[in-house]
Amino acid sequence: MKLTIDTDNNLLLTEKDGEISSTDLYSREAFDVLSIEWVKLGWQMKYPYTFSWMGRPVIQLPEDMIRTQEVIYRLKPDVIVETGIAHGGSLIYYASLCKAMGKGRIVGIDIEIRPHNREAIEAHELYPMISMVEGNSVAAEIVSQVDELVGDAKTVLLILDSNHTREHVLAELEAYHHLVTPGSYAVATDGVMQWVHDGPRGELGWKEDNPSSAAHDFVKAHPEFEIEQPAWPFNESNLGTNITHWPDAWIKRKES
Repeated sequence: MKLTIDTDNNLLLTEKDGEISSTDLYSREAFDVLSIEWVKLGWQMKYPYTFSWMGRPVIQLPEDMIRTQEVIYRLKPDVIVETGIAHGGSLIYYASLCKAMGKGRIVGIDIEIRPHNREAIEAHELYPMISMVEGNSVAAEIVSQVDELVGDAKTVLLILDSNHTREHVLAELEAYHHLVTPGSYAVATDGVMQWVHDGPRGELGWKEDNPSSAAHDFVKAHPEFEIEQPAWPFNESNLGTNITHWPDAWIKRKES
């Protein structure tokens, strides 16, 4: 596909399979097309590797962080469980939201918590709101530890951000979906892999081997869940598509 941005005539020209179509440059349709291309370029350039939250690298697309904040503020979860810790920026981000709301705590799981990251997270002023578990997220003993830490929490949000293969994400969904409370979500992050598989930092297998594929596999087997992008609580535009690294990520447990 070839895209041409014509600012003289305010058009977006799309050439595909020898056919050319034009769209108003300042339209929702053009916004959606260009946003995906911007996301793909930003991923290849490691744009998300330029952000931190309260002193810790966060490695997330800022829009995904803001959209997650909207959901967290609406749900006000008692516990947020996240697989994948890395530098701990996401743990600190979620903890800061819980601190501001006066409700909630965080459980983080990672197969390896590197000593310098553990030291920095444990030294952070928000660490009292965080519990960390080291080990394979789908191992029975790790799942059991997480179950104990979650306890009888009434509202639980699950965010999966560790190994992003289709097989592992599906295994995490199977291992932890029982924690997700009605009306809340399991979030299978980084389905962007399917969009960037053919780029310089991608792998061709990612077109199918990605978290979005795991999400669709999961809901087919679990009719009590559905893939549903959370509605925007505020929108004075004519837009409706997220700029995201997380396509088809939000797996909602139905209310009934």
